[in-house]
Amino acid sequence: MPTFDPCRTVRKLAYNNALANHRLHDACGRLMPGEFEAVRSSFFPSIKATLNHSLTVDWFYVDALEGGTLGPSAWDIEEPFNDIATLATEQAKVDRRLVALCEAASPEKLASVTEIHRTERIQRERMEDVLNHLFQHQTHHRGQVHAMLAGTSVRPPQLDEFIVADDSRFRSGDIAALGWSEDDLMR
Repeated sequence: MPTFDPCRTVRKLAYNNALANHRLHDACGRLMPGEFEAVRSSFFPSIKATLNHSLTVDWFYVDALEGGTLGPSAWDIEEPFNDIATLATEQAKVDRRLVALCEAASPEKLASVTEIHRTERIQRERMEDVLNHLFQHQTHHRGQVHAMLAGTSVRPPQLDEFIVADDSRFRSGDIAALGWSEDDLMR
């Protein structure tokens, strides 16, 4: 019988986060001119604004999880990227940092306190709670982009497959593009 690894869930969530971002950005890269920045109905007014928000929030929280002090300066430029190619490249960089952070997690580290630099205070939260908050935030906004894509020339990609062994046949091309193996996802 396999032993229980309390860190396995956060590792898999980090991989799933990166896989979903990869698929979503790939779809957005096929949009017709003007569709990326077109005004739409959602919390943020466009696919561009939503994806930029997701990226800057990742910068904010991943930096804090790594012990940094970036804080609210992550939002100095509300929409730092005007094109999906550059945005996707930057999102992939922070996704790799998050995967590495989760790969290095231990039960003690997950229970440790993360200091989140806010404008006039330091917020202190358990690392596992910050990770869960971040994964939920990203899922929420990816869902909004997914819905907005339904009103474009590009079919929304499959995002609701979690990383289970039986789904491997659906992700082999994405896994290869990300430089992973099935063993990375299943351990």
